[in-house]
Amino acid sequence: MLDRPYRGKREATCRRSALDTRKKSARESWEEAYSKSPERDAEFSTISGVPIKPLYTPEDLGDFDYEEKLGYPGEYPYTRGVYPTMYRGRLWTIRQFAGYGDAEETNRRFRYLLEQGQTGLSVAFDMPTLMGLDSDSPRSLGEVGTEGVAIDSLEDMERLFEGIPMDEITTSMTINAPAMVLLAMYVVAAEKKGIPPEKLGGTNQNDILKEYIAQKEWLYPPGPSMRIFKDMLVYATRHMPKWNTVSISGYHIREAGSTAAQELAFTLSDGFAYVEAGIEAGLGVDEFAPRFSFFFNSHIDFFEEIAKFRAARRIWAREMKERYGAKDPRSMRMRFHTQTAGCSLTAQEPYNNVVRTAFEALAAILGGTQSLHTNSLDEALALPTEEAVRIAVRTQQIAAHETGVANTIDPLGGSYFVEALTDEMERQAYAYFRQIDELGGVIPAIEQGFQMREIAEASARYQREMEEGRRRVVGVNVYEPEEETDVELHRIPPEVAERQIERVKDLKRRRDNRLVRQRLEELKRVARGDGNTMYPILECVRAYATEQEICDALKEVFGTYTETPVI
Repeated sequence: MLDRPYRGKREATCRRSALDTRKKSARESWEEAYSKSPERDAEFSTISGVPIKPLYTPEDLGDFDYEEKLGYPGEYPYTRGVYPTMYRGRLWTIRQFAGYGDAEETNRRFRYLLEQGQTGLSVAFDMPTLMGLDSDSPRSLGEVGTEGVAIDSLEDMERLFEGIPMDEITTSMTINAPAMVLLAMYVVAAEKKGIPPEKLGGTNQNDILKEYIAQKEWLYPPGPSMRIFKDMLVYATRHMPKWNTVSISGYHIREAGSTAAQELAFTLSDGFAYVEAGIEAGLGVDEFAPRFSFFFNSHIDFFEEIAKFRAARRIWAREMKERYGAKDPRSMRMRFHTQTAGCSLTAQEPYNNVVRTAFEALAAILGGTQSLHTNSLDEALALPTEEAVRIAVRTQQIAAHETGVANTIDPLGGSYFVEALTDEMERQAYAYFRQIDELGGVIPAIEQGFQMREIAEASARYQREMEEGRRRVVGVNVYEPEEETDVELHRIPPEVAERQIERVKDLKRRRDNRLVRQRLEELKRVARGDGNTMYPILECVRAYATEQEICDALKEVFGTYTETPVI
């Protein structure tokens, strides 16, 4: 006769077996019914081309280890969020990107946004500033202040933040090749208000590698650019403990046409290159890595984006711990800003963009972002109007306070579909890491055109799907409007550029030009050696040298760069 404990175990096993049989039978019944029902499409996939099954079950997760794959918020591997309380403790930062015309006009927009409840500033610079050009340069003609604010000198930076408490707000500056100059201007503008650099909080984008991959706004060859990056990293590590020296940016990679997995892989591989640069500069990984941040795109494919964000956190934590030996949990936490996808906005029926942006913002929130920019409805046509910006800010505020999505942490964690898609994003990212390693690393891969070629192929594939009607965009290739929607646009009057050009010319006449020449010569001397270029750049800024003068001085030493075209 069986003893009671063994008999109980056998009976439990028999009950589980019967239950498993019923489950299998139910699945077979569903599969049979499903096979007899027509599907509305020949194939289903994410916007990036990942095939999507009709149903996800525990079988799709395989040998799923909760502690290894998910864990808990604020705990390694941070899949469920980088902080223990996430939005139950503090909402994400509402940070609208803003900048147009001259410094006074953008200053007014900044004040307006702060009055509307925005909690952080994000500066958009015009094309001449992004390219290291002064407004009075012949190459700046027609571009001054048209897609961002024109900043030529310390005087402009002072005007930009007039009346704004620089030690009480955080500022993100979307600037890359001349990032060292704009950071120096920001530091000195604060210094003149009596605010030391250690009290400044914010972010320089300063992601020069993605410029070669996607945005194409560089000044120097990759090697010297990384030298400047190291100099800024060392300076900020020593003097600006609240400042994020780099915002490693997938956003522009995605806007160039990449898939979600390419955005994930190329962004993280750039991040690893910056970690290695910091170590090469003599810093310990835990000295600087806690101040690295990331910047991602939130595209229109809802679940794919959520999975991408969750996979990004897990990969970064693992690599920082296992590859680079980080000990400080802050080095393993991927903190990121998100912007909704500009490339998903349409000129046709622009009010549809409010809806697109809301879904993309929701994906970023459910993906665990730390700050968020929501695009305005008119950005496919022009710089946003104040009305469009207010709707974009309200979109975030409604999500935060009315929808309930911030009431629990990682509400989609454990979803069979989301977890399977997160694993797939991770798998594809590691496949790209291996290819980049085989090419010799990020910079050799860039020089061989690898990332650019992959993005170009993905972009062309998406365009074909659009043209063939396999990828539907409302108002563009389905439900096309019969009439164009009339939308009021924000236009920059030509006198703004004229005023800015005259200002920079006037500055160059009345400053101490002998001192400017001395400071620029000292910068070139340091650049030719192995000293830190940030310190002479700060002195150039204090003497009111302009951005182009400083960048041109470095070009004399470092040269320029022309990429090999990818067709």
